[in-house]
Amino acid sequence: MGNIGNSYIDESAQIGSDVVIGKFCIIEAGVVLGEGVQLGDYVLVQEGADIGPRTQIGTYCKVGANAKIGADCSFTAYCEIRDHCDVGNKVLMGSRCTLSSRTIVGDDVIIKYGFVATDTPDLTHNDEKQVCVLKKGSLYGANVTIMPAVTVGEYSQIGASSQVRHDVPDRQIWFGCPAKYFKDAT
Repeated sequence: MGNIGNSYIDESAQIGSDVVIGKFCIIEAGVVLGEGVQLGDYVLVQEGADIGPRTQIGTYCKVGANAKIGADCSFTAYCEIRDHCDVGNKVLMGSRCTLSSRTIVGDDVIIKYGFVATDTPDLTHNDEKQVCVLKKGSLYGANVTIMPAVTVGEYSQIGASSQVRHDVPDRQIWFGCPAKYFKDAT
């Protein structure tokens, strides 16, 4: 495909019908953009990434190599989905959010702005990364940090400006720095 307008699209990229690509985007080799995907301006989609139908990727976002994003997702400006992340369907993410490499996000997750899912190498296992898991239906307020290897359970809620250091069971509300159990979610 090469240069289209002000954007570069690798010849091996698979572009579905009704895809909208903004100005100054880079779509690398082996990328798959499903039907109706919309990319804002200055979006980088790295090699082997797969973006599901009707997903919207906002201005200045980066989708890492071999990341997989489901259908009907929405990411606003300045989001970074790093290499090998696996993001479910109907995930909503506010601006300035980062999913560290290999983060797993279930369906119907809502993340407000300024969110970070961290990772760190495990020095006892050849620097293998310990990653976060955000299960189905979980909700995150603004400026939340999830520490490495933490799993947040289904339909749990994390309050704004919290730092989550321990696994959160299904259907619980936690908040604080460090985050602590508050009550069961209804």
